[in-house]
Amino acid sequence: VQLVESGGGLVQPGGSLRLSCVASGFIFYNYAMRWYRQAPGKEREWVASISNGDITNYATFVKDRFAISRDNTRNTVYLQLDSLKPEDTAVYFCARCYDGSVYSTPQYWGQGTQVTVSS
Repeated sequence: VQLVESGGGLVQPGGSLRLSCVASGFIFYNYAMRWYRQAPGKEREWVASISNGDITNYATFVKDRFAISRDNTRNTVYLQLDSLKPEDTAVYFCARCYDGSVYSTPQYWGQGTQVTVSS
């Protein structure tokens, strides 16, 4: 299993980014996927989940600013980040879950992509 994130970078407050996670080594459409983030000095926290049937679930702090989606033809899961705030600064990780349920927990992790929100 390999998960490779991309799309991070430096963005001003209020800006947007789209993160991508390309998966390989397993049958992508069978599994739920998740995004997590870890800010400096803090624990990793869950951001969003998407099931193998496109059911989504979000952490409360997202508040309609982020959107998770998947393209099974490209073996890719996305995280659209809008209305970014400085407190969104973190390394963002994608994860493959144990099964297809939106409630399934992570089994494999990517290496992460840095998102920095600053003026």
